[in-house]
Amino acid sequence: MAKSAKSLIIASVEAFSGKSATILGAAYQFKNQGLTLSYSKPVGNYFHQQTTETVEEDVQFIAQALDLSPQQVGNPLVNLSRQSIEAALQASTPQDCSQALKDHIQQLDSELRLIEAPPSLAEGSLFGLSTPQMAETLDAPILLVVRYRSLLLADQVLAAQKQLGDHLIGVVVNDVPPDAETEINEIMQPFLEKQGVPLLGSIPQNALLQSVSVRELSNQLQANVLCRRDRLDLMVERLTIGAMNVNSALKYFRKGKNLAVVTGGDRSDLQLAALETSAHCLILTGHVPPQDFILSRAETLEIPILSVEFDTLTTVEIAERTFQQVRIQEPIKVQLIQELMTQHFDVERLMDQLGLQPALSSSSTVSNE
Repeated sequence: MAKSAKSLIIASVEAFSGKSATILGAAYQFKNQGLTLSYSKPVGNYFHQQTTETVEEDVQFIAQALDLSPQQVGNPLVNLSRQSIEAALQASTPQDCSQALKDHIQQLDSELRLIEAPPSLAEGSLFGLSTPQMAETLDAPILLVVRYRSLLLADQVLAAQKQLGDHLIGVVVNDVPPDAETEINEIMQPFLEKQGVPLLGSIPQNALLQSVSVRELSNQLQANVLCRRDRLDLMVERLTIGAMNVNSALKYFRKGKNLAVVTGGDRSDLQLAALETSAHCLILTGHVPPQDFILSRAETLEIPILSVEFDTLTTVEIAERTFQQVRIQEPIKVQLIQELMTQHFDVERLMDQLGLQPALSSSSTVSNE
């Protein structure tokens, strides 16, 4: 590994703040500047079994999205499964992965190593891999991602600054609604700059990024796909329950956009109303199969119908949790993230802070795959 290689930790104070999206968007700009990149996630938490191998979903996804070679990808050193946590708690001495982290990062072949921190600043402490511990071990700067809820996000940033000290080199505020853009630019940014924390990005709220694919809903609900399995990539922006009379439902459905409608399998009237308005999928409960004319109409309109074993309340709870934990593993989201970060993230300022120089002229670009 060349001595000039730099590391950057992308961190957050809570889960689902937008770290992975920030990594994808920033990486796209770094590549446009001609830099070679690598990516690592030392603490894993989204594992699934792939044949005989356990794979971390985020690592696999980002490696593919950034077209990284195996030498440019660092798989987790530990995972936050119940088993690994129990083992750490029962060990005779605390587990310290700091040296393993150093060795792990030094093996990554690139000019800039992007390191995804755990969901919160404290997670990973059992293994010596919390965000502050990683920053100290690697002597690496930190880019903090926070999700906008109100101007009280300043509290999160100041608390993080106390824990991270000089390692904190900038903040990205994610999911900023239109009516908050002025206060971010005119109030929040000057305040943070005075505290020595540059605001490097203010990423606007976008309905598509908060949406969930029908496929993801189907997976989370363990649903049976009754028709249009080829349309599971449709994106759902809102969830609604069809339990009223048809006239009221029509008015309600027409106000929505790209809906997932949860209703009983015996409510053909509501199912047809949803199909004729803005539904991107129907989710049927009650163990009652839909009428043939509903399936035929859904086939024609290319709208998937899912059948679930749960009751309506449980179905809605699972679906709402899926929306709250929305992820970005759809190509259309990756492209949108790249566009938003290009417009709203100051990569030149960050590169200056990291001591990196562009390897390409400003007119050079990389392909958007």
